Amino acid sequence: MELKVVSFLLGEEKFALDIMSVDSIVEMGKIVKIPESADYVEGIMNLRGNVIPIINLKKKFKMKITDRAPSSKIVVINLDDRKIGLLVDQVHEVLTITDKQIEQPPADLGKTKTNIVLGIAKFEEDLLIILNGKELLTSEEQIQLEGLTKLA
Repeated sequence: MELKVVSFLLGEEKFALDIMSVDSIVEMGKIVKIPESADYVEGIMNLRGNVIPIINLKKKFKMKITDRAPSSKIVVINLDDRKIGLLVDQVHEVLTITDKQIEQPPADLGKTKTNIVLGIAKFEEDLLIILNGKELLTSEEQIQLEGLTKLA
């Protein structure tokens, strides 16, 4: 079996999402900050007439925060019946990964609240962390985000 993924950078680390969960990749637009939202929520953005929440994955994953790069993009994913934007440092490419290249995440990595990591792919010299788009946010976090977009 093969899996097509969109690869992207967060700092020095390479991540990927199943292309079937990705709606689009858009340039950085105007992001409006929402007071008292979670620290990983950058704000909301108007995307083709729809207000979508923007998540800073570096903050969500507790990674070192750096200045926003000119190459930063928003990866818009489908999350059930709505869309959310993920702020990433750089989008790389669409890759096809085979089962043989994917390993299950270490058992102790799976002790998080959700199963964010689907697997780790060995791709050439790099390791690529494949994320589960549907598990990036807990149910509580999704409800909070839904409340933010209703305010707009």
